[in-house]
Amino acid sequence: MIGRLRGLVAEVGEEDVLIDVVGVGYVVRCGARTLSRLPAIGEEALLHVETQWSEQTGITLYGFLSRDDRKAYLALRAIQGVGPKAALSVLDVLPPAELAAAAARDDKAAVARAQGVGPKLAQRIVTELKDKPLSDLSAASFQPNALASATPVKASVAGEAVAALMGLGVAEPAARRVVEQAVVRLGEDAEPPAVIKAALQELGR
Repeated sequence: MIGRLRGLVAEVGEEDVLIDVVGVGYVVRCGARTLSRLPAIGEEALLHVETQWSEQTGITLYGFLSRDDRKAYLALRAIQGVGPKAALSVLDVLPPAELAAAAARDDKAAVARAQGVGPKLAQRIVTELKDKPLSDLSAASFQPNALASATPVKASVAGEAVAALMGLGVAEPAARRVVEQAVVRLGEDAEPPAVIKAALQELGR
């Protein structure tokens, strides 16, 4: 599973963006609000990614500019009747904080502004999201040590590289082997793109 991508914006379409990560292009589906806030083509972008698979479409990546956006997307997708397109549409009109506020005041009209969301589905959304934290910060406010424990550790670089290789179809054992070799060669302070590139070179040997 790919959880995050950092790379250059190569192309921006109506519903997706092509992110170039050390020469590998990832097509990522995004909402209109996310697409409009992306850096210019050729500049670096960091996307928080939700990886989904279906028999019809295979692997699809959904990208968000913040963890809160991704968290809210997952909360929406957990609701019966809310598919990927509807979830992205809701977040286009209501960012996470505004969505939480709309749910708290039972404002189904605000949610129904989203394309493809009718009154019944809007009511279900506000009912199920009421009192549900839609951001990591909100959840952390109830757990004093959560912010400290959420600090990313360097070991996640290897995990990110393994996930990227698995997203390219490399089996997990092979991905972990070449990533470990790349980390040994580059050092523990290496950045994910460099580790991914070195791992791909190891695969080619």
